[in-house]
Amino acid sequence: MLKIFSYLKSSFFSIIIIIALLIGQAVLDLTLPDYTSKIVNVGVQQAGIEDAAIEKIGETSFQQILLFLNQKDQKYINENYQKKDTYKGESIYYLKKGTNRDKISNILDDPMTLILFLSQEQSNSQIKTSDFHIPEGMDIYQVLQMMSPEEHDEILKQIKSKMKEYPDMIIEQAAVSFVKTEYQRIGVDVDKIQTNYIIRVGFIMLAIALAAMFDGILVVFIGSRMAARLSKTLRKKVFKKVVGFSKNEMKKFGAASLITRTTNDIQQVQMVIVFLLRVVFYAPIIGIGGVIKAMHTNSSMTYIIGVAVAAILGVVITLFIVAMPKFIRIQKLIDKLNLVTREILSGLPVIRAFSNEKHEEERFEDANKKLTKVNLFVNRTMSFMMPIMMLIMNFVALALVYKGAIGVDNGSMQVGDIMAYIQYTMQIIMAFLMISMMSIMLPRANVAAKRIVEVIDTKNTIYNASKLKEFDSTKRGQVEFKNVSFRYPDASYDVITDISFTANPGEVTAFIGSTGSGKSTLINLLPRFYDVTGGEITVDGVNIKDVDIKELREKIGFVPQKGVLFTGTISENIKYGNEKISNQKVKQALDIAQASEFVEKLEGQENYFIAQGGSNVSGGQKQRLSIARAIAKDPDIYVFDDSFSALDFKTDAKLRKDLQKVTKNKTVLIVAQRISTIMNADKIVVLNEGNVVGIGTHKDLLESCQIYKEIALSQLSKEELNHG
Repeated sequence: MLKIFSYLKSSFFSIIIIIALLIGQAVLDLTLPDYTSKIVNVGVQQAGIEDAAIEKIGETSFQQILLFLNQKDQKYINENYQKKDTYKGESIYYLKKGTNRDKISNILDDPMTLILFLSQEQSNSQIKTSDFHIPEGMDIYQVLQMMSPEEHDEILKQIKSKMKEYPDMIIEQAAVSFVKTEYQRIGVDVDKIQTNYIIRVGFIMLAIALAAMFDGILVVFIGSRMAARLSKTLRKKVFKKVVGFSKNEMKKFGAASLITRTTNDIQQVQMVIVFLLRVVFYAPIIGIGGVIKAMHTNSSMTYIIGVAVAAILGVVITLFIVAMPKFIRIQKLIDKLNLVTREILSGLPVIRAFSNEKHEEERFEDANKKLTKVNLFVNRTMSFMMPIMMLIMNFVALALVYKGAIGVDNGSMQVGDIMAYIQYTMQIIMAFLMISMMSIMLPRANVAAKRIVEVIDTKNTIYNASKLKEFDSTKRGQVEFKNVSFRYPDASYDVITDISFTANPGEVTAFIGSTGSGKSTLINLLPRFYDVTGGEITVDGVNIKDVDIKELREKIGFVPQKGVLFTGTISENIKYGNEKISNQKVKQALDIAQASEFVEKLEGQENYFIAQGGSNVSGGQKQRLSIARAIAKDPDIYVFDDSFSALDFKTDAKLRKDLQKVTKNKTVLIVAQRISTIMNADKIVVLNEGNVVGIGTHKDLLESCQIYKEIALSQLSKEELNHG
C-alpha cells in the first residue's frame, strides 16, 4: 500500500487542503457539545443568564454587594456601573458597555452567593450570620456599615475562607440564582432573556453544523477527485506495463487476473483512498481534540474513555488477525471466477456443440461457491464488529451518566456538562470506530495494492538494450536465423534446436511440418514475442536484441494464426498499422486480400462496424481482413502464421498471386499446413520436433526430404505434385 501512496506525490497540495479542511471540521464538530451544554446549563437551568456579571441591578442590592467587597473591588464595581433610571422609586444601575465581564463575574460571585445564602437563613441555609461572630437577630448589613475598615477587612477574610469550602460550581449557580431573583425584583422579563438566549445559541449551532457539513462535502469532493486521478494513473501504468509484456509475463499472470487487477483491484484501492483521506486523517484530529475538550470539561472521567478505546482496539486487532488471510484468498478466488467465466463465454459454441453446458455450469458453480463461502465468513466475522462497538458505546454512556450523576449530586458538575462529556466521548469513540471500519476495507485494499504493484514492478523479460543499434539500410528486409534454439520458461527441453536459414528480400520463405514441430514458435521469435535462448536472429544484418523493439516491429507485417479484429469500422481495422494511409490504399489492400467481394456487400462497405472480437464476420473473412491490414502497413517483412488456413483453394491461390505484386522486393515468411500454399515458395524449411530436416524448393524436397514427401503425398496426388 505504501508503494501506491508514492503515486499521490502530484496531489500533495490537495492533501494539504484536505488536512486543513479536516482540522476546520474537527474544530467545528468539537464546538457543538459546548453549545449543547450552554443550552442546558445556561438556557434551561439558568434562564439564559450566563454569569454573575449582572446587566441591571437595584440600588439596594448594589449597596449590599459593595458591603462584601474590599475597597479595590468596590472601586472597580463603582467605575463599571452607572445609575440610569428608576424602578418603583428605586435607582437602577447598568453595567457599562465594553466592561470585562469575566472580571466583573469573578468579583461578584462570592458576594452574590453570600447574600443569597443569608436570605435563605431561615430555610436551613449553609451560611448563617453567626458564622461571622455576629449576634443572631442583628442585621449583618448594618453591622458591616458600622464597622471600622480593619474590622471590615477581618470579616471579609472570614467570608472568603468560608466560601472556599464550597465547590466553584455551587458558587456560580448561586450567583446566577441571585441575578435571576434580582432581575425579577426590578421588573426585567427573565422569560424573554431565556428565549433570546436559546434562539441565539440555537442559530449559532445551526451555523456551525452547516459549516461543518459544507467542510465535509469539500473534503469528500477533493478526496474523490484525487482518488479518481490516482486510479487513472494506476490503470495507465498497469495497462502500459501489460502492453509491454511478452508471452512469458502474460502466461505468468493470466488474462483474467490482469483484467481483475486493472479493474476490481484498482477500484478497491480508489475506494480506500477516499476513506483514508476522509477518515484516517480526521479520526486522530477529532480523537485528540475530543480528549482535550473532555479533560477540560471534567478530568475525573477520562479513565472511562481510556477503557473504551482499549476495548475497541482489542476488538479491531482480533478481527483484523482473523480476516486478513481471508481477504488474500478472496482476490485469488475472484481471479478464478473471472477465469472460468471468461473461458465459458469465449468457448460457448464448443460447449454447446458438445452439449457440455451442465459440466460448465458445475465448474462455474464450484468457483462461485468457493468465493461465496469465503465472503460469507468474512462478512459474518465483520458483522460482529458493529454490535460489539455499539455495546461498548452504550456501556460507556451508562458509565458516564452514573459518574456524572454523582458529580451533579455533589455539585461538581452540571447536567449540561454531562451531556457535553458524553458527546465528546462519543466523538472519540466514533473516531476509533471509523478507523475500525477501515480495518474491514484496508486488508482487502492492501492485497489489491500488492497485486497492482506486482504487475507494475514486474521486470519485462523482453526489453531494449542499453545501447541501441541502427538497421543496415543496404540489407533492408533480410532475415537470418543463426543456430537459433528456444526453450519455454520452466521447460526441461528445447522446442526449437539449432535452426539456421536466411530469408532474403524478394523471396518467399515457407515453413511446414507436423503439428507441434515448432513452426509458429519459430515465427514468434522474429518480432520478439519470445527471445531466443540460444543463437541469434538478425534483421537487416543487426541482432534483433540490439535494436529498438518498436522499430523492429514497425518493419514487420504480422498476420497471426487466429485473425484478430478490433471494435470499429473495417477501414479503422485496416489502418491499424498505419493511420496515415489513404482510403484508396485501404481498398487496394482489401482487393489483394480478396476481401473486397464480401466487404462491398456489407452495409457501409469499408465503414461497416466490426463487433467485439469480429463476432459479426466469419473466420475466413476475419483472416482476409487481417491479411489486408498487414498489406496496408507496407512493411519490409511479411509474416503469415498459417494465415491462409481458413481460405478455400481458389481464394488462397488468387490471394497469393495478387500478393506477389506488392511483395516483389519484400521478405515473405509463410507458415502453412497446406502444400498448395507453399509449393511455389523460393525456399521451404521443413521442421520436425524442433529441428530442421530439410531446406530447399518444392521439387528439391520431394527428392531429398522424406518427411516433406510424406506430408505432400498426404494432401496431393503425384500428378498434382509433379504439375506443381
